[in-house]
Amino acid sequence: MAARAGSGSGEAPAPDPIRSGRATIEEVAAAAGVSRSTVSRVVNGATAVSPEALTAVQDAIARLGYVPNRAARSLALRQTHAIALVVPEDTRRFFGDPYFGAVVAGISDRIARSDYILNLLIASDDPGGRMTGFVRNGGVDGAIILSHHTSDAFVDRIVEAVPVVFGGRRSGGGGEDWFVDVDNVAGARQAVGHLRDTGRRRIATVTGPLSMAGAVDRLAGFRDALAEAGLTPFAEITGDYSEASGVRAAQELLARAAGPGGELPDAVFAASDLMARGVLRTLRSAGVRVPEDVAIVGFDDSAVALSTDPPLTTVRQPMHAQGEALAGVLIDRLTGSAPPRRTILGTELVVRGSA
Repeated sequence: MAARAGSGSGEAPAPDPIRSGRATIEEVAAAAGVSRSTVSRVVNGATAVSPEALTAVQDAIARLGYVPNRAARSLALRQTHAIALVVPEDTRRFFGDPYFGAVVAGISDRIARSDYILNLLIASDDPGGRMTGFVRNGGVDGAIILSHHTSDAFVDRIVEAVPVVFGGRRSGGGGEDWFVDVDNVAGARQAVGHLRDTGRRRIATVTGPLSMAGAVDRLAGFRDALAEAGLTPFAEITGDYSEASGVRAAQELLARAAGPGGELPDAVFAASDLMARGVLRTLRSAGVRVPEDVAIVGFDDSAVALSTDPPLTTVRQPMHAQGEALAGVLIDRLTGSAPPRRTILGTELVVRGSA
């Protein structure tokens, strides 16, 4: 019988684990002179291993080219390597507001550089607790909660079950929350400061939903900036970040102006670009000139800001960076790092034609 290539005898050589990639945990244990359970503890990051055994196992892993079975490891550790993005909004708002697309893109880009996958869960109230049950029953390792309201009671049950990072400060949340936010107070002050500096004195605002901390903070910044100039708000009209609520706010301002002794504001700060677009289009349809009669400033600097005539002056918030930071903080928590509980990103005023 002819000898096999590379062998002086008629026997096949032993498989080379480095080349085959098929080294097993048992082979690593044998090479290191330890038990299989010791190798498992080292691979899973346990600390109950002597320094000598740790070194021997690490050397054997490197020499044999051992690659742990991620599925088995995840099962043993009860890990899914999945992250939930929980959005307590209806689908119409989620898919209609460019803010969400930009933040989700940032989250996705950061998660793509990790071992995790992203599960998107959209629910305005979580009827029957199906979404909460999925999270609490081990469907994911952690959650990012974006656009939450004080009425979203199911959020507390998620916080009890898995590590959570909030997109924005939580209304009524305790000091123990991890969150990533923008400086909403400073952003609103920038907007109103610009309107003051350009000579506007009758300044109104269309707020976001006051069940959300970000909307409350933008209203506070609006009031602070007016108070510094010795001004009082011309009007404060509550919206919900949608274009339709901007339309309704503008209609209310027009109705007030039509009454005896009524007048329009000479400026409007809307707490989102969508609301600002609703205000702008409605006022212009009524023959009001923008910015000559009424200047308008939005908040976000989304694609919406360039879709109006004239283009919106707005407060830019770094939405993509916010998404990346949200995912980064959660991944750090899941992998044992100690990220800061509060991450606050800056804003920037972008001046265009509307103010």
